[in-house]
Amino acid sequence: MFLSIIVPVYNEEESLAELLRQIEEVAAANGYEKEVIFVDDGSTDASWSVISQLAEANDFVRAVRFRRNFGKAAALEAGFALATGEFVMTMDADLQDDPAEIPQFLAKLAEGYDVVSGWKKVRHDPWHKVYPSRVFNRMVSRLSGVQLHDHNCGMKCSRAEVLKEITLYGERHRFIPALAGARGFKVSEVVIQHRARQFGVSKYGFTRFLKGFMDLLSVKLATTYGQRPLHILGGTAVVLLLISFLLAALVFAITTTSLPFIYWITSWLYTQESLAPETLSMAIYKVHPVLAFLVTVLFTIMEWAMNLCYYLGLMLLTGGIVAELMTAFYQQGPKQPQTNFAVKETIRADRQ
Repeated sequence: MFLSIIVPVYNEEESLAELLRQIEEVAAANGYEKEVIFVDDGSTDASWSVISQLAEANDFVRAVRFRRNFGKAAALEAGFALATGEFVMTMDADLQDDPAEIPQFLAKLAEGYDVVSGWKKVRHDPWHKVYPSRVFNRMVSRLSGVQLHDHNCGMKCSRAEVLKEITLYGERHRFIPALAGARGFKVSEVVIQHRARQFGVSKYGFTRFLKGFMDLLSVKLATTYGQRPLHILGGTAVVLLLISFLLAALVFAITTTSLPFIYWITSWLYTQESLAPETLSMAIYKVHPVLAFLVTVLFTIMEWAMNLCYYLGLMLLTGGIVAELMTAFYQQGPKQPQTNFAVKETIRADRQ
């Protein structure tokens, strides 16, 4: 069994040596052949210096250094590109993920699963991170159909073939199980110990939930309508055009049925003169100016909504057709490699 362990690093110089020691201890106790791939995501402390020293002392350590901070998804993508193991483990560098949990991930994979995600059932985080995270996880499970308690856990283990079929960018590292599930892979989870942070501070703030929600919508659209964009854009366009036509019919109906009634009222109120209202608004104005104003506002709003739905529907329909043609075109050609990061230097990029 050959295991690739990918560790994204951002300003974690104090924890790296201890993390590697714990990984070595677990691998030795279980007889794992291993490689540890550190991805320095633009650290501003001495993380790269520590990684270089660890790589010099241990030939199973490989590393990538980014030119700047590109985010965790890019770091994992770079690690996946280097990994050569049959199984790929991801874990955070802050020692909150316990390497001693690795055997139960591999045991779960041995049951026939393709992706196993950690579940930090008891968390050592402040409440303002725990509760929004629970709400977010329920949303991800509901929209993706992959039922997990902790989609955002950094400790995951996958078969190598899974990672060849998914692409990470933005904040999509949270959705590896959802993306894998959409491709037909079997996903499960195991309860893991969540250790308190020993060094440094958390690199994630409240804004990650907003970014995560937007990426969740992106993942949902990509996995559900990625190969048939006209279904979502065209379907929405049809609804908007239908609303526009209904509003037009309503305006026409109100106008044609109200004019005779308004004419009768104005003739009854002003019997001294013969009235022949040319427009609905003028006829109403002769009854009461306030009523004329309200009716004018109502008709203006209805006309605005009608035009908005009509033109927006046409744009969505046109966009859907173009997206469908582009999807068909790119499905025919060869896939082009994508990189969402810039590498400054590497250590053992080509495994010997």
